[in-house]
Amino acid sequence: MKALILVGGFGTRLRPLTLSVPKPLVDFANKPMILHQIEALKAIGVNEVVLAINYQPEVMLNFLKEFEAKLGIKITCSQETEPLGTAGPLALARDKLIDDSGEPFFVLNSDVISEYPLKEMIAFHKAHGGEASIMVTKVDEPSKYGVVVMDETTGQVEKFVEKPKLFVGNKINAGIYLLNPSVLDRIELRPTSIEKEVFPNIAAAKKLYAMVLPGFWMDIGQPRDYISGLTLYLDSLRKNSPSKLASGPHIVGNVIVHETAEIGEGCLIGPDVAIGPGCVVESGVRLSRCTVMRGVRIKKHSCISSSIIGWHSTVGQWARVENMTILGEDVHVCDEVYSNGGVVLPHKEIKSNIVKPEIVM
Repeated sequence: MKALILVGGFGTRLRPLTLSVPKPLVDFANKPMILHQIEALKAIGVNEVVLAINYQPEVMLNFLKEFEAKLGIKITCSQETEPLGTAGPLALARDKLIDDSGEPFFVLNSDVISEYPLKEMIAFHKAHGGEASIMVTKVDEPSKYGVVVMDETTGQVEKFVEKPKLFVGNKINAGIYLLNPSVLDRIELRPTSIEKEVFPNIAAAKKLYAMVLPGFWMDIGQPRDYISGLTLYLDSLRKNSPSKLASGPHIVGNVIVHETAEIGEGCLIGPDVAIGPGCVVESGVRLSRCTVMRGVRIKKHSCISSSIIGWHSTVGQWARVENMTILGEDVHVCDEVYSNGGVVLPHKEIKSNIVKPEIVM
């Protein structure tokens, strides 16, 4: 089986992290976002993944080469010379996706994190016999999204309603699809949207079906959702593989700590924290709802909450970092400095307080 991951563009919403690496390579729960998807695809028998990309393909491929060997899966790129939307890349990668088997292929948005019930999706797709299956997820505020109106018993999709003013349903497109090769005949090689053009056509032909996603779902393409996604992901680990979570007198709630990280005396860590490889957390540190990426040093008695600390950064003694502060790669926060929602570009030293959310160039 094959799969296409829509990697897309510049990842501007996750800057300053995406100034250092393409968005799919930004760490989420101690591994690159895209690796969560590739591992889930490999686990259900996908043997080739095509990355639809228009930005830095060589960086992506060089990075993923080691995982190709480790996971035993072929990873190739299909590069756009101009942005082709969410459907155009499928037409561009047509020759890579179609083979003699006639098997359906997966399409995933690279920002989506979930429990990836792909095996169940294959069974669902075979059972309904339509042309395409999409995952949908229930949301509390459907008016912010495009809503999928579907038959609750069969899953057949009737129509899509973009940001409805009146309630028509609470299920939205979750960005995970399983498509028959014939869907490619419906897509022209031009900038085009799978959600707004291709799927409505298949729905009109009564060949589109939706499966409600069990478990959690989050689009982690922006910082606030990234932190919420981490909470949901760790909660899912607690249910499904609790042995991966850290434990001990200094741990509160769900926390993952890489085996190479060092944690000092008298710390309080959690809930909802990921500490990456090679990190050093000195004594008396307080961490909650945050991600600390590879090679970070957090000095004594500092406090970090609801923030993302980028690779190889340093947080000084008695510093306080909170309220969606994002430190890019190699940022150094001096001792006793306060950051309230600062977004700091890579290779900066922060010597004075950031008292209100702002971008520090």
